[in-house]
Formats: sequence, structure tokens, C-alpha cells
Amino acid sequence: MELEGKTAIVTGASSGIGAATVRKLRAAGVRVAGGARRVARIEADLALPLDVTDEESCAAFVTRAASELGGVDILFNNAGLALGRYPFWESNPDDEATVLHTNVDGVLRMTRICLPHIRDQGHIVFMGSVAGRQAYQNAASYVAAKFGLRGFVYALREDLLGRPIRITTVDAGLVESEFSLVRFRGDEDAAKAVYAGVEPVTPEEIADCVLFALTRPLHVNIDEIVIKALAQSSGARVVRREK
Repeated sequence: MELEGKTAIVTGASSGIGAATVRKLRAAGVRVAGGARRVARIEADLALPLDVTDEESCAAFVTRAASELGGVDILFNNAGLALGRYPFWESNPDDEATVLHTNVDGVLRMTRICLPHIRDQGHIVFMGSVAGRQAYQNAASYVAAKFGLRGFVYALREDLLGRPIRITTVDAGLVESEFSLVRFRGDEDAAKAVYAGVEPVTPEEIADCVLFALTRPLHVNIDEIVIKALAQSSGARVVRREK
């Protein structure tokens, strides 16, 4: 399917996978509204502030984006994060709330608000994680959030069955972006250690998966794409090169 002339909303558009997907969508002729807290970093046709954990922020973003784009063909629910790597008995309410509200509530909220604006033959893409398919240690809140997201997508597909709106989830493993920097609260050494001795997937390669799903024939739905580094078998099991 050709994407020229389509419109898209991308959350978490200021960096990493979101920014890479915005670039590829625009290169394919899509007009993109990008949302994030760091608006100055968004390189979309329409860059707007967005906090997916806040109902009013989401409603204002979607209203303006849908109006200026003239409707929505593609929604990429990309915004998400993890905080910390610790056993669950060391967890705290603030981290749990932030992770769950961003990865689960934020996705439900954006999908609900966007659905009335999504045209027939539209497509909703969700940024999942291998953490939503197989648990790993010291990440219980994030694992729970991504399993929750996956359940929501399955349920949404049932609700939308019969409507010409496609749904895809991209479940990624190690992707070198600002994800780990956020997880470790700006600790660059800890973030770099996540990718040490292994060649991770790049945000551009994830964006390629998104574009692949979007450009299949309209009668074809790519339900799920799972993409990991070759040296990775699960969320935490990675073979690293010796120094």
C-alpha cells in the first residue's frame, strides 16, 4: 500500500524509535503530527506537546492534530519507558505509577481519544517489547506493563473486528536509544553497559518494521513483529563478546 498523502500521529516522537519512525513516514510522503514532552526535538510536520499520562494533554493534542492533518490514517503508540533494574521488593509507588501510567494507561487513553478520528483503512501500531512476551528479572513493573499492553491489543482487535482498521504490535528487544538512559535516570555508564559487547537493533531498524506493516495490502494484517538482536534470546539473556 502506498503511504503518499496519508496522515499519522506518533507519540514519543522526540527521540529514538519515535523520531526514526517520523523520519521514515515523512520520507514516504506521510504528513506527521509528533507529540512528546520535549517539543523542540520533534522533527515532524506538526510538533506538539504531549504527556500521555494526562487526559487533558492527550485530548488537546489529538484535537489539534486531527484538525490540522484533516483526519488520521495511522496512529503509532510509541511513548513508553522503564525505570530502574531492581528486585520488586525494592520497588516504590512512584516508579510503579510512572511505568504503568505511561505504558498502559497512556496507550489506552491515546487509542480511545484517537479512534473517532481514524479513517477506514487506518492502522494502529503499538510499540511493545519482548518483556511483554517473556519475563526477566529485576523489571517486574515494566514486564507487567508490557504484558498489559499486549492483552489490550488482543482485546482491541476483537472489538474492531469487521472494521477496516488494521492493528500491529512491534515487540522489540535490545534497541540502542535513550531508553536505557531514562531507565537508569541519566547514568550514562549504566546505560552504555546494557549494549556493551553486543550489536543491538537500531531505532531505524524498528522503524523499518513499522513501515513494513503499514505498507502491506489492505486485506493483510501483520499482527505481531518480534525483533531482537541476534545475540539475544530473551529480555535479559544476551551473549556478549569478550573484551
